[in-house]
Amino acid sequence: MDFNFIVNNIEVYVKAATLTLKISFFGILFSIIIGLILALILYYKIPLFRQVSKIYIEISRNTPLLIQLVFLYYGLPRILNITLDAEITAIIGLTFLGASYMCESFRSAIQEIKMIQIESALSLGFSEIQIIRYIILPLAFSISLPSFGANIIFLIKETSVVTIIALADLMYATSNIIGNYYKTSEALFLLVISYLIILLPISLLFSYLEKRFRYV
Repeated sequence: MDFNFIVNNIEVYVKAATLTLKISFFGILFSIIIGLILALILYYKIPLFRQVSKIYIEISRNTPLLIQLVFLYYGLPRILNITLDAEITAIIGLTFLGASYMCESFRSAIQEIKMIQIESALSLGFSEIQIIRYIILPLAFSISLPSFGANIIFLIKETSVVTIIALADLMYATSNIIGNYYKTSEALFLLVISYLIILLPISLLFSYLEKRFRYV
């Protein structure tokens, strides 16, 4: 193991990790927003939107992110003459995949909320919006924390495939180093450490939050 080489290439991985975090942040943020909207649509059984949501979820969950990225980045320009920036493509692809997983987490959590809690809110004169804001959302967040945290970690790890559209993420940096310098062990060591630095604090944070906000 060439530790001098590792030290000299830390900056490369810092830049790659920054891009990975940027894509992950926006992809996860939009996944949460869209996933929550979809969960509420399914919970309230809104006509037409409910059927569309189910179709989207099935397509999203049953196609790999790699295929989605290839379609968005290479397929759209040929089919619809729409060209997307590589980073935008990665964020859209991650959102498309992530929203369906977030939706299922929120939907299953909402279904676990006891009806008596909602009925009590109605008897106190709460509107539907107030019930969603003060009853459903806080309880759904508490119940869904384990799967919510697992989804976030899953989506961050899924960013490793964005190298297919030539984004200089962690996997791209690793492939370049192996290809240019044949330093396989060093490159893989830096890759593993980079993902540990990103994912371990998130995992510990959600472990703490699960205990702190455990729904009884």
